[in-house]
Amino acid sequence: MKYFISLSNNKGFTFIEMLLVIAAIAILAAVVLLVINPRKHLGETENARRQSDVNTILNAVYQYVIDNDGDLPGSIPLGVCGDSVMNEICRTEGVCAGLVNLSKITQNEKYIITMPIDPRVTNLNGTGYHISRTVNERIVVCAPKAEQGMIISVAR
Repeated sequence: MKYFISLSNNKGFTFIEMLLVIAAIAILAAVVLLVINPRKHLGETENARRQSDVNTILNAVYQYVIDNDGDLPGSIPLGVCGDSVMNEICRTEGVCAGLVNLSKITQNEKYIITMPIDPRVTNLNGTGYHISRTVNERIVVCAPKAEQGMIISVAR
């Protein structure tokens, strides 16, 4: 009987085996990312925040109107919400030239502490939220930068 003794000690993986494992991990990672879709979830989260902010602004405006015998807190323009940059609400601490100034509702923190700001706002002085009034004197607050084709608008 002859015994063959191997002089090399091959205990590692071959190059092909490593490529197959890496390819399998990549395929699984791609499937998981497609299922989770982080961009969609982030958009839904930001839209939920926008919905809450729009309601907060409208509630503060109406509380001000109730406390002040029907007077509006600023020069809220007539028109369709979100159609014009002139409908954008000014930040409490910002320069309000060309924007709707609602600083009366943040004054003394009686109705709202600070004006909410859209998560994707680009204007340094604006909030990203718009306000307007209809011909029937209804107040409309909207978030024109809503994601995933959603329309976020509240009227009273």
